[in-house]
Amino acid sequence: MTLFRYTRWSLAREIAFVAGALVFCIPLYLLAVISLKGPNEALVSPLSLPDDLQFDNYRQAAESQPVPMLDAMVNSAVITAVTVVLLIVFGSLCAYAIARHRTRLNTALYYLFVIGIILPHQAAILPLFSALHDLGLTGTRVGVILVYTGFMMPLTVFLYAGFMRGVPREYEEAAEVDGASPMRLYWRVVFPLVRPVTWTVAILTGLFVWNDLFVSLVFLSGTQDATLPVALYSFAEVSLGQWQLVFAAVGIAILPAIVFYLLAQRRIVAGFAGGIKG
Repeated sequence: MTLFRYTRWSLAREIAFVAGALVFCIPLYLLAVISLKGPNEALVSPLSLPDDLQFDNYRQAAESQPVPMLDAMVNSAVITAVTVVLLIVFGSLCAYAIARHRTRLNTALYYLFVIGIILPHQAAILPLFSALHDLGLTGTRVGVILVYTGFMMPLTVFLYAGFMRGVPREYEEAAEVDGASPMRLYWRVVFPLVRPVTWTVAILTGLFVWNDLFVSLVFLSGTQDATLPVALYSFAEVSLGQWQLVFAAVGIAILPAIVFYLLAQRRIVAGFAGGIKG
C-alpha cells in the first residue's frame, strides 16, 4: 500500500483550489455588501464594506411592485413542484413502456423524444401561446405548468429510459409470479429501483423551471402569477439606478436555492452520481 505524501505539488494544488473558491465567492461578496448599503455609498464605493447596514433594502425589495418578491417566490415554488411531480410520474411511466417493450412504435417514440431534446423550445412558443389563449390558460399557473411539462418531458423520458434498460428484470418477474398488477409492479418494484435517476430528473428539471425567464415572461408577464425571475426582471426595470435595491432583490431570489442546496446536498450529489452511473 502506498502512503500519500504531502509535497510541494500538493500545496500548490490546495492553493489553486482555494484561489478558485475565492474567485467564485467574489460575486457573493459584492451581492452581500452592495445590498446592505445606502444609495450613494453603493455608487461611490461598491467594493468596500458598508458603513451602516441598511437591512431596510431587503424589506423594500420584498415589497416590490408590480409583483411582490415573496408572492413571486410562492408562484415559482408551486409551478416548479407541480411540474417536477408531473414529469416524474408520467415521464417515468412512458420511459418504462419504452424500455421494457421494444417495439417499432416505442423505438420511434424514443427517437422522437431525443429529437425533442435537440430542438429549441423557443420555436414552439407562438403556436403554444395561441393554443393556450384559445383554451383560456394564458396568464395562469396551469398553462405555464403544462408548457414546462411538455418542454422537459423529452429529457425526462431519455434519462429514465436509459437508466431502466440497466435494471434487471428478475425483480419484475418475481412480482408477476406473486400476482402483482402492472401498476402495482411498477410503483412497488420498479420505481424504487430508479430512485437515483429520479433525483437527477428532479434536480435538472427543477432548476430549469425555477430559473427560467423566457417562458414565464411570455405567459405570465403582467399577472399576479408571475414567477421569481419575472418579478426580478420587472423590479430591475422600475428600480434602474437603485442598485442596492436590485442587489437585495437578487439576494432574496437566490436564497431559496442556497437553502435547498444546503439541506439536500447529499441527495443532490448521490442523485447525479447514481443517474450518471445508470
